[in-house]
Amino acid sequence: MRLNALKEEKLKRPNLKLEEIMTRPVISARKDAPVKDIVFEIFYGFFSGMPITDSNGKVIGVVTEIDLLKQIREGKDLEKLIADDIMTKDPVTVDVNTPLNDVLNIMIEKNIIRIPVTDEGHLVGVIARRDILRYYLQPEYFVHY
Repeated sequence: MRLNALKEEKLKRPNLKLEEIMTRPVISARKDAPVKDIVFEIFYGFFSGMPITDSNGKVIGVVTEIDLLKQIREGKDLEKLIADDIMTKDPVTVDVNTPLNDVLNIMIEKNIIRIPVTDEGHLVGVIARRDILRYYLQPEYFVHY
């Protein structure tokens, strides 16, 4: 009974803050980072992409698995590239105060897996589909205290 009440409570939280469910700390790279290092972080960190930031922590791009696959399709040697060569520039970001429904709309409409989260323009986290699903669909046999 208690678990069902918790599920109902979660579904009724229109003011859920992104910072409550986003992933942080977040790993980012600079635009001059070798792509092979980014690939290593993506594979071993189980990410689908990585934000690229300037020296002030402002998000200037993102490298995703799709960006990597495009380079492979074009026959490029990933070990000779840097983030700036392949990153998607001016990526979609959301402010930490963005309502969750707005984030869901962006993810669904633009088919985005993870979105960098900023606070006053600086990277503070990433919100991914799995973060949202984990929050709403935790198995009933897991109990959190």
